[in-house]
Amino acid sequence: MSVALPSLARMRQAARESVSGLPRAYWWLWTSTLVNRLGSFVAPFLAMYLTVDRGYSASYAGLVGALYGLGGAVSAVGAGVMTDRLGRRPTLLVSQSATAVSVAVLGFVQHPVAIAAVAFLVGMASNGSRPAVQAMMADLVAPEDRIRAFSLNYWAVNLGFAFSATVAGLIAEHGYLALFLGEAIMTLLCAVVVFVKLPESRPVREEPAGAAAAAEPKVGLGTVLRDRGFMAVVALSFLVATIIQQGFVGLPVAMGASGLSSSDFGLAIAVNGVLIVALQIPVTRFIERHREPTRLLAGAALLIGYGFGLTAFAGSVAVYALTVCVWTIGEIINTPIQMGLVARLSPTHGRGRYQGVYVLSWSLAALVAPLAGGAVIDHFGADVLWAACAVVGTLTAVGYGALVRAVAAEERDGDRDGDRDGAGDGEGDGVAGDRLGSGSVREAGGASPSGGAPPSGGAPPSGGAPPSGGAPPSGGAPPSGGAPEAGETDRPVAAG
Repeated sequence: MSVALPSLARMRQAARESVSGLPRAYWWLWTSTLVNRLGSFVAPFLAMYLTVDRGYSASYAGLVGALYGLGGAVSAVGAGVMTDRLGRRPTLLVSQSATAVSVAVLGFVQHPVAIAAVAFLVGMASNGSRPAVQAMMADLVAPEDRIRAFSLNYWAVNLGFAFSATVAGLIAEHGYLALFLGEAIMTLLCAVVVFVKLPESRPVREEPAGAAAAAEPKVGLGTVLRDRGFMAVVALSFLVATIIQQGFVGLPVAMGASGLSSSDFGLAIAVNGVLIVALQIPVTRFIERHREPTRLLAGAALLIGYGFGLTAFAGSVAVYALTVCVWTIGEIINTPIQMGLVARLSPTHGRGRYQGVYVLSWSLAALVAPLAGGAVIDHFGADVLWAACAVVGTLTAVGYGALVRAVAAEERDGDRDGDRDGAGDGEGDGVAGDRLGSGSVREAGGASPSGGAPPSGGAPPSGGAPPSGGAPPSGGAPPSGGAPEAGETDRPVAAG
């Protein structure tokens, strides 16, 4: 008892430290994310609905899934621009309202062309909220707390999705229409939380006069694309996301080819969600104590790549589950650090655009991964796919290492980005040393949002990988889609 009590006290203290110090508005945003994910009923069962309930082919289900993901890719950049121009709150409300309506309509349409078209609209609407959520989170949370904030949001995403995937299976037994209507209602409830409890957090740009105005160019999409450091992070994020997507594309196919059932896959992939819920918060506490958390990204990429690489040696559910453990730990490390890094790289008045481009990397990965994974398995076999994942993971780790070294060199040389930090100018193509450190070169000049800390840095989550859930139905491709919502690495089975 004397040993248990101190241990319990330490756990309580750790829990208090994990949630303390974050503004009230952040917790309402966190609540809206949880409510949203508690109602993510449709995406995990869309392929089964199309193949089993409606009698369409697996190819058609795959096409619908691809259109769902394409819709997310199309909306990512547009929603980012809207987030900066109209504001975070209006973008969230428009996106969530459109998602609720389109999901409900999807439950009623009958014609295959209409189903495909509405699925595209659902992908657009649901992914449209992600740049706004991520930008708002960066607005509300101080730079030193962002990794923890994104991690907590990612935890909520997976907790909500684990519940919704379980409940959705039970609801589907009584009719799929209830899934569509249930998700529409939960998405509307999420919009109500945003409308009632969340203030607009977009920093107000104070227009300078004269020469100062000319010295402060506005942030456009061209600014984002010319930011070489940020685009390097986006490219590395695309590689990581493409590997992770194989857990929902290549893994079920490989397990099926080994004579294992869809329930066996569900058991193996459930380890992903359980580990995230159990380990995300304590791992984040370790990350926060690390002197330079971004250096952990290379190790996370290796865990993800070689976790999938080990799948080539799996032959039983237990060994497949063990490989899932390996790459899930890499995912747990990667997600909050990368989200925090993207937030630091985003200028105060361009967070929406930067987040939109980041979200696009996950949406494109959700489109590329099924095509690449399927082609490799069909022509060369699953073992070659897992070897390729290990190779891509290694290259990604090298890329992260090179990025960090380049930043350190810039800082030592005191080149233009270090000078820009002192001047408070957030534009440029390079990556300043302290953009990867504890501070942000782009923090100056933001107005403090109501109910939160002064805006610093830039933004996401979740987003988000969508969270992992159960097995995709056999015979159908899971819908691919979008990018991480606040604190979320996107997975192909997340909606709204």
